[in-house]
Amino acid sequence: MDLKLKDKVALVLAASKGLGMASAEALSAEGAKVVICSRNAEALAVTAAQIQSQTGNPVLAFAADVSDAAQVKALIQKTVDTFGGIDIMVNNGGGPPFDKFEAFDDTQWQHAFELTLFAFARTGRYVLPYMKSAGGGRIINIISASVKSVLNNAVLSTATRMAIVGMAKLMADELGPYHITVNNIAPGLILTERVKEVLPKDIDLDQALKDRAKTIPAGRIGKPEELGALVAYLASEQAAYISGTTIQIDGGAGRGIF
Repeated sequence: MDLKLKDKVALVLAASKGLGMASAEALSAEGAKVVICSRNAEALAVTAAQIQSQTGNPVLAFAADVSDAAQVKALIQKTVDTFGGIDIMVNNGGGPPFDKFEAFDDTQWQHAFELTLFAFARTGRYVLPYMKSAGGGRIINIISASVKSVLNNAVLSTATRMAIVGMAKLMADELGPYHITVNNIAPGLILTERVKEVLPKDIDLDQALKDRAKTIPAGRIGKPEELGALVAYLASEQAAYISGTTIQIDGGAGRGIF
């Protein structure tokens, strides 16, 4: 299937590794001009070179902290100056720490909101003028399965990302007339470095993964490239009638009906 992404301009956050990198790879493989961002300039440059070598399409690396408004503005301006606009915005970011509700103080709550809700709201607001002038666009938020199923000790993730779900629904209402769609992807257990970090350290990694997979109907942990494929589809022309929704990608692990 031709997703009609050739020469579209995509900006992907937190893309030096993990789900952001997989999203950037999938978009670049479909012919998009991709800009990737993270705070680690060295890792980002390696990732950009790797993706460009694989796909033959231009990839621009730009180091920035998306919790800083000035750096976000500079990132978006660099994207527009280099490629002429922004058609696809993939919001992604590291998740807040896990612990019990009473363990978090005001500073940790504020940081969690800055990292997720505020950062996603800011980038969405900044890219809108370019999408409107282009006659359409795609905003895709990578959040967490914690918005669909309760995860133990995930109070910061759940609270901030549930806010993104509500924000995206209202954005979809407002931006539909401009042919801009807004959707969320809620990944379950997908094999990234972050997932490896939270697995038990007292047993072998392969055994820990097998143990976690026992609760997943698909019988395995997800692959980052499977999420990347969903990002590419939601960014496509064929997905123009999908907006305001939150799509789980979890191998069937979520037990909620809605």
